[in-house]
Amino acid sequence: MKFKVNRDHFSNGLNQVLNVVSTRPTMPILRNVLVEASNGVVTFKTTNLDLAIRCSIKAEVEEEGGLTLPVRKLSSIVRELPNLEVFVETDSKPSAKIKSGGSKYQIVGIAADEFPPLPTFDDQHEFTLPQEDVSSMLRSVSYAQSTDETRYILNGVFFNFADDKLTMVATDGRRLAMVGFDVPVDDGQAGHLILPAKTVAELERLLGQGDSVKISFNDRQVAFEVELSDSSKESGLVENLYLVSKTVEGRYPDYQQVIPKETEHRVRIERELLQECVHRAALVISEKSNSVKLKISENLLEISGRSAEYGESHESMAIKYDGPEVQIAFNPQFLLDPLKAVHQDEVYLEFKDELSPGVFKTLENFLCVVMPLRLN
Repeated sequence: MKFKVNRDHFSNGLNQVLNVVSTRPTMPILRNVLVEASNGVVTFKTTNLDLAIRCSIKAEVEEEGGLTLPVRKLSSIVRELPNLEVFVETDSKPSAKIKSGGSKYQIVGIAADEFPPLPTFDDQHEFTLPQEDVSSMLRSVSYAQSTDETRYILNGVFFNFADDKLTMVATDGRRLAMVGFDVPVDDGQAGHLILPAKTVAELERLLGQGDSVKISFNDRQVAFEVELSDSSKESGLVENLYLVSKTVEGRYPDYQQVIPKETEHRVRIERELLQECVHRAALVISEKSNSVKLKISENLLEISGRSAEYGESHESMAIKYDGPEVQIAFNPQFLLDPLKAVHQDEVYLEFKDELSPGVFKTLENFLCVVMPLRLN
């Protein structure tokens, strides 16, 4: 293998595949990136056996070939090279010579044929969606995923393609976020999957590089082909980014049961103002007293925090409300997460009483159910 490549393009390509590599891999080869050169393109592939990614950059390829190299070390070296022109060459040994200006390196690698192949599978379901909408939907729900490994079914985002809609759901048992997007779904194409949290994070990072993303999946695996924008191509990337992942096996719980069928009161609230008030009220709380109280009375919303360690806080904002006085306590982070995730100027808070869940909604198929805490 022998090629010449732009240093910044080289570094950008490695950055696209770096995150997938585990810091504590089960096999030495999983620390490495597979570098393959052919037809004017250098392709990078990494995997942790559950998740894999592929991207390509343009290069002047003199000799085709491939080798795996330690990706984190390679990335740090390429980033520091003194000249834009970088020359890479391999010989009979499993190692690569890298030259740039007065810098020379010889990096020990592992043969390319030892690298696990990226999984291929028959697509049972396939959809092409705007990247911007998929990214917005993930941002609207991903914070509500569970981090409790004993509840592995909840360690991800549920995708449901049905009834001419894509619905995404995430829950950790104390809150639930759901968002919908209109998508034509033929009878034979309807299906669902649970996308693992690690893949969710990687997909959120990759989206926004072009117009569309193709989602293909079956019962066990899912692939995302991320279209590149002109600006991404200017940074050296060619072809589309390809991310393939195992799905979480199991049956997602019936999330519709969690959503309150009836809420007696509904208040329209300025989102950013509520976010600021909750944030300030929470400045005095502690791990032991991790709640803020919402007091809703005639045309007034009061938010207060209290802890024995730090004292008390009180915020107030005007609202339109003429119902009975209600007081509800919540974990402040569970209020802040959906307020930060959506972009609408106004949100609607629906509630019944101090023992019932609060529900944030927008006019664009989004809701977040938050379980209340016991009032002190």
